Amino acid sequence: MEPRTASHPYSFQMTRWLLFLLTLTTTSTLFAQGTPFRQAKVGYDYQFPRDHGSHPDFKLEWWYLTGHLKSTSTGRRFGFQATFFRTAISEEASTSEFFDTTQGFLAHMALLDIQTGKLHVEERLNRQGWDAQASTQDLDVRNGNWTLKRTPSEAHAETMTIQASIRSNARMKLTLTPTKPKVIFGQNGISRKSATSEAASHYITFTRLRTTGTVSLLGETFSVEGETWMDHEFSSSQLSEDQTGWDWASIRLNDGRDIMLYRLRQRSGGIDPFSQLTWVDKESKQTRLKPKQWSWKARRQWTSPHTKATYPIDIDVQAIDPASGNLRRLRLRPLIEDQEIVGKLDALSYWEGACDVLDESDAVIGQAYVELAGYDGRLTERLR
Repeated sequence: MEPRTASHPYSFQMTRWLLFLLTLTTTSTLFAQGTPFRQAKVGYDYQFPRDHGSHPDFKLEWWYLTGHLKSTSTGRRFGFQATFFRTAISEEASTSEFFDTTQGFLAHMALLDIQTGKLHVEERLNRQGWDAQASTQDLDVRNGNWTLKRTPSEAHAETMTIQASIRSNARMKLTLTPTKPKVIFGQNGISRKSATSEAASHYITFTRLRTTGTVSLLGETFSVEGETWMDHEFSSSQLSEDQTGWDWASIRLNDGRDIMLYRLRQRSGGIDPFSQLTWVDKESKQTRLKPKQWSWKARRQWTSPHTKATYPIDIDVQAIDPASGNLRRLRLRPLIEDQEIVGKLDALSYWEGACDVLDESDAVIGQAYVELAGYDGRLTERLR
């Protein structure tokens, strides 16, 4: 397999990003100690479209999309990830006409070509200003020429568009339309991540976005269609002191139901009891399982040739099916093994993998994305 593509900015850009990283590392700690960020609390008054936008009074925020696409003419399959991160980095804005120092924006873009097994990846890191920003009134996020924006129409008030390029190799222009109502995961308006009350987030999700548009890859353009999952989380602390990372999955079944699950891994090797699995039915009604009602087990390990991190992949999920009350086994089989996102700008790497969902007879019954974070040992300090 040929090496993946990645961003290689000019030396001036790299210098600017390295200086930004130094600022991010130092001032975010000072800001956290000197000025309290807003915490995710029970009873939050969600208001849309405002809450699709940015929340700079919270320290951390991300808009995260993963999707499975196929060519409408040839059936060629693609997977894609688009993540826009925002982090508060300073208490006071600078007076520069080009950018300020209050917010930093990191973005990851990835396109997986199933036919060739290649993952095309680029990352960007910018301060808020002329080259990155996010509206506080609606979904309108930008990092360079990468954009994610709500484009309301008469039929679908929450239709979105995303446009992005990955160096000169790939380009995506997609329209995403909800086919199910959005859900707010957790209880009483917050998603708890541990017994520590501060480790919580506001967690808004569209589990199914009908996706159409074009993908251009190495000079060839494909009309594509498929489905996308979109998460939007904002908080000021995602992990507690004894947690080292998480295993997360979004699952869409062909029967119209979805599953969101995450396991929060502890330093002791155990799993935090605040880990959760939630079924979402055809009308977006949630059924949250108790910890003893579901399990997660990897069939094998994969060691990255890029970071040497070892990831547990090819996952068996067993869970009580609320429709029948019976235990059900779902296999999340990766389409290719090497789907690691290697963070060069922020030193944060993770496995973000497109998977088929198989039943007990190994028939394909859905699609999934799996995220494995913290296996390179660098995650914990980034999300506190």
